[in-house]
Amino acid sequence: MYCQVIVDIAHSQVDKVFEYSCPAQTCAGCRVKVPFGGRVAEGFVIGVSDSPSFDASKIKPVKYVYDEQPALVPECFSLMGSIADRYRVPKAVALRLFLPSEMRLGRVSEVYTKYIKLVNPDISLGKAAKKQAAAIDDLKGGDREFTSFCQTFGRSAVNALIEKGVAEVYKVRRERTPMPGEDEHYSPVALTPAQSAALYSISHSDKTVQLIHGVTGSGKTEIYLSYIAEVLKEGKTAIFLVPEISLTPQMLRQLRRRFKGQAAIMHSGLSAGERFDEWWRLRSGEAKIAIGARSAIFAPLENLGAIIIDEEHDSSYQSETAPRYSTIEIARMRAEYNGCKLILGSATPSVESYICATQGQYGLIELPDRINKKPLPEIIIADMRSEVKRGNNSPFSRALREELAQTLAEGNQAIIFLNRRGYAKTVICQDCGYVAKCQNCDVSLAYHSEENCLKCHYCGAKYHMLRACPECGGVHLRYGGTGTQRVVADLKGLFPSARILRMDNDTVSGKDGHYKILSAFGRKEADILVGTQMIAKGHDFPSVTLVGILDADMSLHFSDYRSGERTFQLITQVAGRSGRANEKGKVVLQTYSPENYILRYAVNYDYKGFFENEVKIRKATNFPPYSLICRVMVTAEEDKAALEVLKEVYFAIDALRRADEEEFIFFNKMHSPIKKIQGRVRYQVLMRLKSSKLLPRIYDIAVRSSTTAALAYVEENPANLS
Repeated sequence: MYCQVIVDIAHSQVDKVFEYSCPAQTCAGCRVKVPFGGRVAEGFVIGVSDSPSFDASKIKPVKYVYDEQPALVPECFSLMGSIADRYRVPKAVALRLFLPSEMRLGRVSEVYTKYIKLVNPDISLGKAAKKQAAAIDDLKGGDREFTSFCQTFGRSAVNALIEKGVAEVYKVRRERTPMPGEDEHYSPVALTPAQSAALYSISHSDKTVQLIHGVTGSGKTEIYLSYIAEVLKEGKTAIFLVPEISLTPQMLRQLRRRFKGQAAIMHSGLSAGERFDEWWRLRSGEAKIAIGARSAIFAPLENLGAIIIDEEHDSSYQSETAPRYSTIEIARMRAEYNGCKLILGSATPSVESYICATQGQYGLIELPDRINKKPLPEIIIADMRSEVKRGNNSPFSRALREELAQTLAEGNQAIIFLNRRGYAKTVICQDCGYVAKCQNCDVSLAYHSEENCLKCHYCGAKYHMLRACPECGGVHLRYGGTGTQRVVADLKGLFPSARILRMDNDTVSGKDGHYKILSAFGRKEADILVGTQMIAKGHDFPSVTLVGILDADMSLHFSDYRSGERTFQLITQVAGRSGRANEKGKVVLQTYSPENYILRYAVNYDYKGFFENEVKIRKATNFPPYSLICRVMVTAEEDKAALEVLKEVYFAIDALRRADEEEFIFFNKMHSPIKKIQGRVRYQVLMRLKSSKLLPRIYDIAVRSSTTAALAYVEENPANLS
């Protein structure tokens, strides 16, 4: 037998298929160890044949076959080619996406527990074999765990029983179950007429992609689960994606309640062993539903019947590491391969998705009302300019303080949202204007009061808190900008008896960090939850009747064509956490720009008004989706190496521009807005193109220009232009 192998080395020079002789049981999808260039390398078998394609005497044998059951499903090889061609990465890099990294590197495997059982109880033993006799009597009561059994009766006595054929040892695979919980009872829910109509539309539409545009609380999740139930009845499988790891436990709980052990969780917050076991449950067919964040789109499921992407507008669905794929694009590839439906859901769809739906490329399902017929929460705008004029320098407006007091008095809960962690955004010297910055990144350091230190939120570096300005020696240091730590401190001063939880990247350490905080708040062990973007969407807390949004217009002032869209989405999503049960909800939106048109649309939950206005602006200014923003980023540790690659990239793309000037709306080279991150300087060639026609050639230029000292890579419509 001979097999075709892609060696697991991410380099274009070895991005080809190699042939080896192999054992008869080897099949496509298996992982192998092969001799390669004087060493042993891991590889992926993509095909097998009975005869070699060239001189058999020159073909080396496979050294080791890892898998009895192929790790990669047949679909992987089709997607491998599509991903490699689309994003110009080696095939090995594309295949890596389908395997847990620890499994690929051989650092994790199945865990087994050994048991001992009685197979021949009637054997006669000598009078001296008292321990053996006692062991036999114990085994008559049932199988025993091997290690503890040996500790009780002695290793020599147990081995003697095994040698005599009285007992034998067997192994049972032990699953490392993430986020174990109680087996909750599921009570069937009657769908509303709107939900039933939505389900019918999905099932009977001839369009692959369906967009559900439903306000917060409109019952989108029940539609997802009902469609998954239909898919499972047909013997098929499903992938369910959520944007944040923090949302996964809540969704996993609902899936387990309804589908029991058929749901497996996939995300980076799990331990290596848990991730491996959940992956194998999906690959073996024991689990039929993969639930997770972006990477779960590569779940090893066959015969897919549905792919669901909740909060489809979220920027986290865009990968920021190679290959820099769009999750929705990969989902479409899988949906087309399997002939299944891709369901996108959001209360605030991306402009690109809604245009596709209104133009008929996607099916469009509208859910304009909450499932309980309750009105969406009232949004009160608090003008912080007036607050400052009245001498209020705290993070809270008078309206928010009054609403918080009333909410707590009524025994309800509140959520306070601020998309900035730490105690303060910056530390500034009042004498000379010095701002404390990270040595590795071109960004200011945030002060964290609990540890009394300065932190970089880009590379994680920590610094001692300043006692004096390093520039002028001045001791008049002040904090600029409010973070979640300070909000909690100020809330404790205002409401000493209130129980407060904080949820941001500093408080959710450990794989169960999100789950513990959200569970405690759900059990009403706290009155107020303060958090960043991870509390903004998807959560359903019946007792939350008030949401406070601090610095609501902060994202409006980013130099990004999507700043208005993101602000509208964020406000709408955060506001939707309030009043989801029987009591009316309220939202206090604090802003220094109350007259901004984006806020007016958000206050009225007027998505269509916002959309129509945004489309006009983008069409007039030639911004996506009426153009394509393409950025070639160049990073290196040394400025000289980065500039050399930048010049090569720039002149190569400039040659493309001169040959096809009509295709370029904008083209220039420059420093990236953040000039250094994690010790690497950053330059960019930024362009706006009329179409994606030249993208493959731009990708090729970036790949060709990269060196060992400087990396060049392409970003399409990057989620973050900084």
